[in-house]
Amino acid sequence: MDTNYTPKTLQEALTYFANANTCIQFLAARRWPKGAVCPTCGGKKVRFLATRRIWECKAKHPKRQFSIKVGTIFEDSALPLSKWLVAIWMVANCKNGISSYEIHRALGITQKSAWFVLHRIHLAMHTSFFTKLSGEIEADETYIGGKARNMHADKRKKRITSNGPLGKAAIMGLLARHGEIRAKVLPVTNQSQIRGAVKEHFEAGTELFTDAHPAYFGLDAEYIHGVIDHAESYAEGKIHTNGLENFWGLLKRGLKGTYIAVEPFHLFRYLDEQVFRYNHRKDANNQPLKDADRFQIAIDRIAGKRLTYRGVTGKNIVDGAWLD
Repeated sequence: MDTNYTPKTLQEALTYFANANTCIQFLAARRWPKGAVCPTCGGKKVRFLATRRIWECKAKHPKRQFSIKVGTIFEDSALPLSKWLVAIWMVANCKNGISSYEIHRALGITQKSAWFVLHRIHLAMHTSFFTKLSGEIEADETYIGGKARNMHADKRKKRITSNGPLGKAAIMGLLARHGEIRAKVLPVTNQSQIRGAVKEHFEAGTELFTDAHPAYFGLDAEYIHGVIDHAESYAEGKIHTNGLENFWGLLKRGLKGTYIAVEPFHLFRYLDEQVFRYNHRKDANNQPLKDADRFQIAIDRIAGKRLTYRGVTGKNIVDGAWLD
Protein backbone atom coordinates (compact mmCIF):
# COMPACT_ATOMS: atom_id res chain seq x y z
CA MET A 1 0.00 0.00 0.00
CA ASP A 2 1.20 3.52 -0.83
CA THR A 3 1.28 5.19 2.61
CA ASN A 4 1.69 8.61 0.99
CA TYR A 5 -1.64 8.33 -0.82
CA THR A 6 -4.52 10.54 0.33
CA PRO A 7 -8.09 10.21 -1.05
CA LYS A 8 -9.13 13.12 -3.24
CA THR A 9 -12.89 13.09 -2.61
CA LEU A 10 -15.31 12.03 0.11
CA GLN A 11 -16.39 9.07 -2.02
CA GLU A 12 -12.77 7.92 -2.32
CA ALA A 13 -12.28 8.42 1.43
CA LEU A 14 -15.28 6.22 2.22
CA THR A 15 -13.87 3.41 0.08
CA TYR A 16 -10.22 3.80 1.04
CA PHE A 17 -10.75 3.96 4.81
CA ALA A 18 -13.21 1.05 4.90
CA ASN A 19 -10.29 -1.27 5.71
CA ALA A 20 -9.01 -1.10 9.32
CA ASN A 21 -5.41 -1.95 8.37
CA THR A 22 -5.38 0.81 5.76
CA CYS A 23 -6.52 3.34 8.39
CA ILE A 24 -3.75 2.30 10.78
CA GLN A 25 -1.04 2.40 8.12
CA PHE A 26 -2.29 5.76 6.85
CA LEU A 27 -2.18 7.34 10.33
CA ALA A 28 1.07 5.66 11.39
CA ALA A 29 2.87 6.96 8.29
CA ARG A 30 1.88 10.52 9.16
CA ARG A 31 2.26 10.38 12.92
CA TRP A 32 5.54 8.46 12.89
CA PRO A 33 7.22 9.01 9.48
CA LYS A 34 10.48 7.52 10.81
CA GLY A 35 8.85 4.58 12.55
CA ALA A 36 6.53 4.03 15.50
CA VAL A 37 7.49 5.58 18.84
CA CYS A 38 6.32 4.37 22.26
CA PRO A 39 4.05 7.12 23.71
CA THR A 40 5.02 6.10 27.26
CA CYS A 41 8.84 6.07 27.17
CA GLY A 42 9.59 7.56 23.75
CA GLY A 43 11.48 4.44 22.74
CA LYS A 44 11.83 3.50 19.06
CA LYS A 45 12.43 -0.20 19.63
CA VAL A 46 8.89 -1.41 19.11
CA ARG A 47 7.25 -4.22 17.18
CA PHE A 48 3.88 -4.40 15.50
CA LEU A 49 1.51 -7.16 16.58
CA ALA A 50 -0.46 -7.63 13.37
CA THR A 51 -3.06 -9.99 14.82
CA ARG A 52 -4.11 -7.36 17.37
CA ARG A 53 -3.22 -4.25 15.34
CA ILE A 54 -1.16 -2.74 18.15
CA TRP A 55 2.50 -2.07 18.87
CA GLU A 56 4.59 -3.33 21.78
CA CYS A 57 7.61 -1.53 23.22
CA LYS A 58 10.63 -3.76 23.90
CA ALA A 59 11.53 -1.80 27.05
CA LYS A 60 10.15 -3.12 30.33
CA HIS A 61 7.61 -0.62 31.73
CA PRO A 62 3.83 -0.25 32.28
CA LYS A 63 1.66 0.29 29.20
CA ARG A 64 4.16 -1.31 26.85
CA GLN A 65 1.42 -2.06 24.35
CA PHE A 66 -0.27 0.79 22.52
CA SER A 67 -2.50 1.42 19.54
CA ILE A 68 -2.46 4.21 16.97
CA LYS A 69 -5.21 5.90 18.99
CA VAL A 70 -3.11 6.43 22.13
CA GLY A 71 -2.06 10.05 22.56
CA THR A 72 -4.53 11.38 20.00
CA ILE A 73 -8.09 12.68 19.93
CA PHE A 74 -9.15 9.06 19.25
CA GLU A 75 -7.89 7.74 22.59
CA ASP A 76 -10.34 5.56 24.55
CA SER A 77 -12.85 5.71 21.68
CA ALA A 78 -14.56 2.48 20.69
CA LEU A 79 -15.49 3.88 17.27
CA PRO A 80 -13.50 2.41 14.37
CA LEU A 81 -10.98 4.63 12.62
CA SER A 82 -12.99 4.29 9.39
CA LYS A 83 -15.74 6.41 10.96
CA TRP A 84 -13.33 8.84 12.63
CA LEU A 85 -11.45 9.64 9.43
CA VAL A 86 -14.60 10.20 7.39
CA ALA A 87 -15.96 12.46 10.17
CA ILE A 88 -12.75 14.54 10.07
CA TRP A 89 -13.06 14.85 6.28
CA MET A 90 -16.63 16.11 6.59
CA VAL A 91 -15.94 18.64 9.37
CA ALA A 92 -12.79 19.98 7.69
CA ASN A 93 -14.51 20.55 4.34
CA CYS A 94 -18.15 21.48 5.00
CA LYS A 95 -18.13 25.26 4.65
CA ASN A 96 -21.00 25.88 7.07
CA GLY A 97 -20.11 23.04 9.43
CA ILE A 98 -21.86 19.74 9.95
CA SER A 99 -24.14 18.98 12.88
CA SER A 100 -23.90 16.00 15.21
CA TYR A 101 -27.25 14.78 13.83
CA GLU A 102 -25.84 14.75 10.30
CA ILE A 103 -22.77 12.81 11.46
CA HIS A 104 -25.06 10.46 13.41
CA ARG A 105 -27.12 9.67 10.30
CA ALA A 106 -24.20 9.52 7.87
CA LEU A 107 -21.94 7.27 9.95
CA GLY A 108 -24.54 5.16 11.73
CA ILE A 109 -23.52 6.11 15.27
CA THR A 110 -25.56 7.62 18.09
CA GLN A 111 -26.11 11.37 18.17
CA LYS A 112 -24.41 11.52 21.56
CA SER A 113 -21.31 9.84 20.16
CA ALA A 114 -21.40 12.08 17.08
CA TRP A 115 -21.53 15.18 19.31
CA PHE A 116 -18.48 13.98 21.26
CA VAL A 117 -16.65 13.16 18.01
CA LEU A 118 -17.40 16.66 16.75
CA HIS A 119 -15.89 18.30 19.82
CA ARG A 120 -12.77 16.15 19.69
CA ILE A 121 -12.26 17.17 16.06
CA HIS A 122 -12.73 20.81 17.08
CA LEU A 123 -9.93 20.34 19.61
CA ALA A 124 -7.63 19.03 16.88
CA MET A 125 -8.43 22.11 14.79
CA HIS A 126 -7.46 24.50 17.57
CA THR A 127 -4.35 26.54 16.78
CA SER A 128 -2.03 28.30 19.21
CA PHE A 129 -0.47 31.45 17.71
CA PHE A 130 3.07 32.44 18.67
CA THR A 131 3.88 35.13 16.09
CA LYS A 132 2.38 38.59 15.65
CA LEU A 133 0.54 39.76 12.55
CA SER A 134 1.78 42.66 10.42
CA GLY A 135 0.82 44.57 7.27
CA GLU A 136 -2.77 45.75 6.86
CA ILE A 137 -4.80 44.49 9.81
CA GLU A 138 -8.50 44.54 10.65
CA ALA A 139 -9.93 44.28 14.16
CA ASP A 140 -13.61 43.95 14.94
CA GLU A 141 -16.00 42.34 17.38
CA THR A 142 -19.37 40.66 17.06
CA TYR A 143 -22.01 39.25 19.37
CA ILE A 144 -23.69 35.86 19.30
CA GLY A 145 -27.25 35.72 20.62
CA GLY A 146 -30.71 37.17 19.94
CA LYS A 147 -30.94 39.94 17.36
CA ALA A 148 -31.47 43.44 18.72
CA ARG A 149 -34.07 44.23 16.06
CA ASN A 150 -36.22 41.34 17.32
CA MET A 151 -36.25 42.67 20.88
CA HIS A 152 -38.94 44.86 22.40
CA ALA A 153 -37.76 48.47 22.63
CA ASP A 154 -37.66 48.39 26.46
CA LYS A 155 -35.66 45.15 26.48
CA ARG A 156 -33.29 46.48 23.83
CA LYS A 157 -32.64 49.61 25.91
CA LYS A 158 -31.70 47.53 28.95
CA ARG A 159 -29.54 44.98 27.16
CA ILE A 160 -27.61 47.10 24.64
CA THR A 161 -24.92 48.87 26.69
CA SER A 162 -21.59 50.59 26.05
CA ASN A 163 -19.76 47.35 26.89
CA GLY A 164 -21.81 45.32 24.42
CA PRO A 165 -25.19 43.61 24.56
CA LEU A 166 -25.99 41.93 27.86
CA GLY A 167 -26.72 38.22 27.68
CA LYS A 168 -24.77 37.75 24.43
CA ALA A 169 -21.37 36.15 23.85
CA ALA A 170 -18.73 38.54 22.52
CA ILE A 171 -16.12 37.46 19.95
CA MET A 172 -13.02 39.45 18.97
CA GLY A 173 -11.67 39.00 15.45
CA LEU A 174 -8.19 39.93 14.18
CA LEU A 175 -7.51 39.60 10.45
CA ALA A 176 -4.37 40.10 8.37
CA ARG A 177 -5.62 41.00 4.92
CA HIS A 178 -4.79 38.26 2.39
CA GLY A 179 -3.58 36.23 5.38
CA GLU A 180 -4.82 34.45 8.47
CA ILE A 181 -7.52 35.27 10.95
CA ARG A 182 -7.47 34.92 14.72
CA ALA A 183 -10.56 34.98 16.90
CA LYS A 184 -11.40 34.44 20.54
CA VAL A 185 -14.38 34.65 22.86
CA LEU A 186 -14.14 37.62 25.24
CA PRO A 187 -15.83 37.95 28.64
CA VAL A 188 -16.60 41.62 27.83
CA THR A 189 -15.69 44.02 25.03
CA ASN A 190 -14.19 46.76 27.15
CA GLN A 191 -11.00 48.71 26.49
CA SER A 192 -8.79 46.41 28.54
CA GLN A 193 -9.89 43.23 26.73
CA ILE A 194 -9.89 44.67 23.19
CA ARG A 195 -6.67 46.66 23.39
CA GLY A 196 -4.99 43.73 25.12
CA ALA A 197 -5.93 41.42 22.22
CA VAL A 198 -4.68 43.93 19.64
CA LYS A 199 -1.30 44.34 21.36
CA GLU A 200 -0.94 40.59 21.86
CA HIS A 201 -1.40 39.72 18.19
CA PHE A 202 -0.32 42.79 16.17
CA GLU A 203 3.17 44.16 15.68
CA ALA A 204 3.61 47.81 16.63
CA GLY A 205 3.63 50.13 13.62
CA THR A 206 1.20 48.08 11.51
CA GLU A 207 -1.79 49.61 9.73
CA LEU A 208 -4.81 48.91 11.93
CA PHE A 209 -8.36 49.36 10.66
CA THR A 210 -11.29 49.29 13.08
CA ASP A 211 -14.79 50.63 13.51
CA ALA A 212 -15.59 53.52 15.85
CA HIS A 213 -15.87 51.40 19.01
CA PRO A 214 -14.48 53.58 21.89
CA ALA A 215 -12.32 50.68 23.12
CA TYR A 216 -9.99 51.18 20.12
CA PHE A 217 -9.31 54.82 20.98
CA GLY A 218 -5.75 55.48 22.12
CA LEU A 219 -4.05 52.96 19.82
CA ASP A 220 -2.74 55.69 17.50
CA ALA A 221 0.53 55.91 19.43
CA GLU A 222 1.50 52.33 18.52
CA TYR A 223 -0.36 51.72 15.26
CA ILE A 224 -1.30 53.55 12.06
CA HIS A 225 -4.94 53.55 13.09
CA GLY A 226 -7.69 54.09 10.52
CA VAL A 227 -11.28 54.31 11.79
CA ILE A 228 -14.47 53.76 9.82
CA ASP A 229 -17.75 54.93 11.35
CA HIS A 230 -20.39 52.46 10.22
CA ALA A 231 -23.11 55.00 10.97
CA GLU A 232 -21.79 56.99 8.01
CA SER A 233 -20.28 54.44 5.62
CA TYR A 234 -18.82 50.93 5.40
CA ALA A 235 -15.61 51.79 3.57
CA GLU A 236 -13.41 54.77 2.77
CA GLY A 237 -10.68 53.54 0.46
CA LYS A 238 -8.77 50.83 2.27
CA ILE A 239 -10.21 51.82 5.65
CA HIS A 240 -12.85 49.19 6.35
CA THR A 241 -13.47 45.94 8.22
CA ASN A 242 -15.19 44.11 5.37
CA GLY A 243 -12.83 41.15 5.58
CA LEU A 244 -13.95 40.43 9.12
CA GLU A 245 -17.57 41.09 8.24
CA ASN A 246 -17.22 38.31 5.67
CA PHE A 247 -15.88 35.96 8.34
CA TRP A 248 -18.67 36.89 10.77
CA GLY A 249 -21.15 35.98 8.02
CA LEU A 250 -19.58 32.53 7.60
CA LEU A 251 -19.48 31.97 11.35
CA LYS A 252 -23.09 32.98 11.95
CA ARG A 253 -24.41 30.93 9.02
CA GLY A 254 -22.87 27.89 10.65
CA LEU A 255 -24.11 28.72 14.15
CA LYS A 256 -27.64 29.66 13.08
CA GLY A 257 -28.17 27.35 10.13
CA THR A 258 -26.24 24.21 11.09
CA TYR A 259 -25.67 24.05 14.83
CA ILE A 260 -28.82 26.02 15.75
CA ALA A 261 -28.30 26.16 19.53
CA VAL A 262 -24.73 26.50 20.86
CA GLU A 263 -24.08 26.85 24.57
CA PRO A 264 -21.79 29.81 25.41
CA PHE A 265 -19.48 27.34 27.18
CA HIS A 266 -18.85 25.50 23.88
CA LEU A 267 -18.75 28.52 21.57
CA PHE A 268 -14.95 28.66 21.41
CA ARG A 269 -14.85 25.15 19.91
CA TYR A 270 -17.13 26.09 17.01
CA LEU A 271 -15.05 29.24 16.58
CA ASP A 272 -11.88 27.12 16.29
CA GLU A 273 -13.57 25.06 13.58
CA GLN A 274 -14.48 28.07 11.45
CA VAL A 275 -11.07 29.70 11.96
CA PHE A 276 -9.39 26.47 10.81
CA ARG A 277 -11.38 26.33 7.58
CA TYR A 278 -10.91 30.05 6.90
CA ASN A 279 -7.14 29.94 7.43
CA HIS A 280 -6.83 26.93 5.14
CA ARG A 281 -9.07 28.09 2.33
CA LYS A 282 -6.05 28.84 0.09
CA ASP A 283 -2.55 27.47 -0.39
CA ALA A 284 0.80 29.28 -0.41
CA ASN A 285 0.20 30.33 -4.04
CA ASN A 286 -3.16 31.90 -3.13
CA GLN A 287 -5.02 29.12 -4.94
CA PRO A 288 -8.09 27.41 -3.43
CA LEU A 289 -6.97 24.59 -1.15
CA LYS A 290 -8.25 21.14 -2.11
CA ASP A 291 -10.38 19.10 0.27
CA ALA A 292 -7.72 16.39 0.48
CA ASP A 293 -5.08 18.93 1.56
CA ARG A 294 -7.34 20.43 4.21
CA PHE A 295 -8.10 16.94 5.49
CA GLN A 296 -4.37 16.18 5.66
CA ILE A 297 -3.73 19.32 7.71
CA ALA A 298 -6.44 18.30 10.18
CA ILE A 299 -4.98 14.77 10.44
CA ASP A 300 -1.56 16.20 11.24
CA ARG A 301 -3.07 17.84 14.34
CA ILE A 302 -4.68 14.85 16.04
CA ALA A 303 -1.67 13.87 18.18
CA GLY A 304 -0.98 15.31 21.61
CA LYS A 305 -4.57 16.36 22.15
CA ARG A 306 -7.14 14.55 24.24
CA LEU A 307 -10.63 15.49 25.35
CA THR A 308 -12.67 13.42 27.79
CA TYR A 309 -16.46 13.39 27.95
CA ARG A 310 -16.18 14.75 31.48
CA GLY A 311 -14.18 17.66 30.10
CA VAL A 312 -16.40 18.49 27.15
CA THR A 313 -19.56 18.49 29.27
CA GLY A 314 -18.00 20.86 31.80
CA LYS A 315 -18.46 18.50 34.73
CA ASN A 316 -14.91 19.13 35.85
CA ILE A 317 -15.46 22.86 36.25
CA VAL A 318 -16.26 24.36 39.63
CA ASP A 319 -16.93 28.09 39.95
CA GLY A 320 -15.27 28.71 36.58
CA ALA A 321 -12.02 26.91 37.51
CA TRP A 322 -10.83 23.73 35.79
CA LEU A 323 -10.17 20.74 38.00
CA ASP A 324 -7.36 18.30 37.13
